[in-house]
Amino acid sequence: MPMPTYFTDREADCMFWALMAFAAFAVLVGLVVLGWIAYCGIFIPRQMPLPPALSGKREELDTPAGRVSYYRAGPPAGRPLLLIHSVNAAGSAYEVLPLFDQYGGRRPVYALELPGFGFSARDNRPYTPRLMTDAIIAMAREITRLHGGPDGTVPVDALALSLSSEFLARAAMEQPDLFRSVAFVSPTGFNRSTPEQAPAGSTRAMPGLRRALTLPIWRRALFAALTSRPSIRFFLEKTWGGKSIDEGMVTYDYATAHQPGAEHAPYCFVSGYLFSRDIRAIYRALSCPVWMLHGTRGDFVDYSGAPAFKDRPGWEIHILETGALPHFERLEVFAHAYDAFCSKLDAPGGSRIASGPEAALRPHG
Repeated sequence: MPMPTYFTDREADCMFWALMAFAAFAVLVGLVVLGWIAYCGIFIPRQMPLPPALSGKREELDTPAGRVSYYRAGPPAGRPLLLIHSVNAAGSAYEVLPLFDQYGGRRPVYALELPGFGFSARDNRPYTPRLMTDAIIAMAREITRLHGGPDGTVPVDALALSLSSEFLARAAMEQPDLFRSVAFVSPTGFNRSTPEQAPAGSTRAMPGLRRALTLPIWRRALFAALTSRPSIRFFLEKTWGGKSIDEGMVTYDYATAHQPGAEHAPYCFVSGYLFSRDIRAIYRALSCPVWMLHGTRGDFVDYSGAPAFKDRPGWEIHILETGALPHFERLEVFAHAYDAFCSKLDAPGGSRIASGPEAALRPHG
């Protein structure tokens, strides 16, 4: 009995050549990947000269989170201001440059470089919200020590960008005596995907993804692709929401991303380790005054959860027609709004400001 025929000769030929084409494509991709890995190992520098990100004096501090670097400027007297950069593949204190320069001549100002970034230790270890929070608490404690009054403490005003707002919020919740106020610029945790309730300390960590990204064969090559100049420019344009970006940041991001150990913290960021699932509860638990500002352009504009906070006591929320780094685009308007907030805190009883018309969600055109 003849065997059934499933494919005609023509169909079999087509399948054969399709498989051959796929195999050739796979080989080509493999060669490209191997070539890129070899290129990274030979031509892409692992340690470029890294100048200071800011003009102030750079110092270092040993903390429970490891050795951290920070910049300081301004007069010895006055309410100290702590600035904290965001977390991304090439994060650095350069991100707070306009604010550091703006306030450095008027009040004591400090800019922390988080563990894994800038001149801080870039060890190969898991980078978590706990680690970052501990670094912020240690920095705030050192500042209060340096500026301590008769009672030995001067609570700081602290301002953080993007994801670092979550670390600052956790620090202020755990150690409220160290913080007079907190400011969140383009903070995470207000989008639709953030749950209202989650187990305390839970994160979005994906260990399998981190293990895959950090395989020795391609760990450096993947990071080199992620932090190439075209890639840095691409992500900054998404942050700004347009082609007009800060060229100095492109240059500094490339330099800071080409240092020994530069990939460790960003790979934890990409793998979700640094995103807290319980952050909404942390925000709600804050007892100090909160100033928040975000933009309307770019890929980071989902603040659908923000209206639930606009009437909370002590919260003041602003919107600017900018990207996610509004202080680079409209510094004067930004500083005017933040200065007005701080002025209210300087008034008698100001650290207990209540919600009202002046604390409502209000756009600045």
